[in-house]
Amino acid sequence: MKDWTPKLWLRILLPTVLVVVWFAIAGLGGPTFGKISEVSTNDQAGFLPASAQSTEVNEWQTKFNDSENIPAIVVFQKDSGDVTDADKVKFDELTTTLEEAEGVAPTVEGQVPSVLGPTYSEDGQAVEYLVFYSASGEELLSSIEGLRAELADVTPAGFTAYVTGPGGLLADFVSGFAGIDGILLIVALLAVFIILLVVYRALLLPVLVLLTSVFALSGSILGIYYLALNDLIKVSGQSQGILSILVIGAATDYALLFVARYREALFEVQNKWSALGRAFKGAFEPIFASAATVIAALLCLLFSDLNSNKALGPIAAFGIGFAFLAAISFLPALLAIFGRAAFWPFMPKPGKKKVAPVEPNTLPGLEGVRGLWKGVGNLVGKKPRATWIITLVVLLAAVAGLPGLKASGIPQTDFLLGDNIESVDGQEVLAQHFDAGDGSPVIIIADESKMDAVMSAAEATEGISKVSVQADAEAMSAAYKKAAEDAAAAAAAAYASGPPAAGAPSAFVMPEIETIPQVVDGKVLINANLTYQADSKDAENVVEQMRTDLVSVDPSVLVGGETAIALDTNKTAEADLAKIIPIVLVVIFVILMLLLRSIVAPLLLIFTVVVSFAATMGLSAIFFNNVFGFPGADASVPLFGFVFLVALGIDYNIFLMTRVREESLKIGTRPGILKGLTVTGGVITSAGIVLAATFAALGVIPLLFLVQLAFIVSVGVIIDTVLVRTLLVPAMAYDIGPKIWWPSKLGRASK
Repeated sequence: MKDWTPKLWLRILLPTVLVVVWFAIAGLGGPTFGKISEVSTNDQAGFLPASAQSTEVNEWQTKFNDSENIPAIVVFQKDSGDVTDADKVKFDELTTTLEEAEGVAPTVEGQVPSVLGPTYSEDGQAVEYLVFYSASGEELLSSIEGLRAELADVTPAGFTAYVTGPGGLLADFVSGFAGIDGILLIVALLAVFIILLVVYRALLLPVLVLLTSVFALSGSILGIYYLALNDLIKVSGQSQGILSILVIGAATDYALLFVARYREALFEVQNKWSALGRAFKGAFEPIFASAATVIAALLCLLFSDLNSNKALGPIAAFGIGFAFLAAISFLPALLAIFGRAAFWPFMPKPGKKKVAPVEPNTLPGLEGVRGLWKGVGNLVGKKPRATWIITLVVLLAAVAGLPGLKASGIPQTDFLLGDNIESVDGQEVLAQHFDAGDGSPVIIIADESKMDAVMSAAEATEGISKVSVQADAEAMSAAYKKAAEDAAAAAAAAYASGPPAAGAPSAFVMPEIETIPQVVDGKVLINANLTYQADSKDAENVVEQMRTDLVSVDPSVLVGGETAIALDTNKTAEADLAKIIPIVLVVIFVILMLLLRSIVAPLLLIFTVVVSFAATMGLSAIFFNNVFGFPGADASVPLFGFVFLVALGIDYNIFLMTRVREESLKIGTRPGILKGLTVTGGVITSAGIVLAATFAALGVIPLLFLVQLAFIVSVGVIIDTVLVRTLLVPAMAYDIGPKIWWPSKLGRASK
């Protein structure tokens, strides 16, 4: 191999420029870590497709009321006994306190008041207020926390207060993401540092690899922040957390592959630049292919109808792009500066690599291999068919748990993990004393001419407690004023004929005013209160039933609201899974064909990662149901698990098979398989452990979706690393032999 050594000025200038550029990127990107939440949103409705009924209803709602206020429910529960008249006086006074609380929307004349209540439960043991907030995101969290602190001081003696409803739940959801960057970075980087320290027993190298990962994340955060700031993409707390872990994991994987080739070259040549050249030549293609595969798989999320999935695709792909750039530019520059010192105190020296003596019965391809990987190579080489059959049976046994996976959606209250979550506890209290769906009614948009029939049909639906049409505030105000004037005139006329007798009723009688519906473009808005908790499966069943029943009354009717949003989100996520999985597999298959110049090898690799994914989801179902006791899973969990596991799992197969092909061209297919397996074994196992550890860091965020995704990806990566890449793929490839490269010329070789 002809090595390249640049001139002195280039040896100084090139790494210096690269390091300065990356430090500038990190300097600009670092401060945006704390600002990314300013451009993120956790509004579930904003991620629904335009075709969903919920989306259409939201658009109609803005025509009836352009307010985007978020309702929170404040519920007070009497510790013992019933609410007294003295208590009611205090709660009447408390209304003013709630109206003046920070973040509460100001009351606009002719519109719904900012605070509705107090409303007393029929059992006489609880009091409820509906409070509308104009704030959102971090501002809403601050306002809700402020109200909770204030209520601790002003709640009447003998009562316990809870702030819940959509506003309270959203605030606690935002709180779950609070400090997500800092927590994830600390946990993930610490795990990576410890693993690298153990694997390489070098003090400086882990720092260089971690710098590569952090700088890649800084660059991606910087770009995504400005894309979101200009409304080119949507960022949520969920995608923000996934981005951090994905970039750190991928950048570390790519860095480890480059470091492995660099260290291998340092044992062969004296000049560090020659070693860098060899490392770059050997590592660039698999790193590029890996990054391209992951990016392509992530961009397949653009085919999703669920905008939260669609948004994650380019965000994560952008991050992977920066991980690739950092691994092939910033890391080599650092290694060029530090050279062998990066591996201190165990610095590789030419000709000093420890190799095992060649024994007479050594399989071709295992010459010089010692330790664990010699044993694995012998197992694969001597008993390939038995190895892959047994491994496949073990994986299929795990697949048997797949039917038990409950991923059709869960109540919003179950998204939040942990004890003493006020919004969750408040929902339980609310359900005990009031209609559980208070504050989150089903929203019906119907033709004005069909209003009465639609309201009657809605009221007849099981699970609906009350139905009301949205009133025209201005018309009602004018009607009330006119009625008051007429009543006053009638009373005045009565008084004119003489004063009333002692004890006689007042002549002023205010008549009841019938509700005047607000009509917009021939449509009315109807609120239907649920008896079930709005985010429950029972409530979703009510919405589905109403959508079926009301169409026969009004063919143009639309049914939306918080419950319908959750229902539409789950249905869209399930449809996305069936649509995107084939697209991802086809895209990855094409990339692998181009990379390996083969059809058989890509088919084998696709088969193994699909089996690995199914086994992971089967194991996850067993653990979720029987060990962790989770209530179920979000409908998008399988899709995210598939995209990450297939895209990242194929990484290790790419690292393995590109090296196998490289060695096969030199020494033949079967020896090349054993050589490729043993020389990549250590680095791929290390990379898998690092990636599993970084994704496991998502588990520190108390949100069910991220905890489940952390488990799925971590377990899946370990399965890929330990079973699929170590045993299944090499054993199947060894059993097939040279035909693994069909139809290329290499596939016609004799061994």
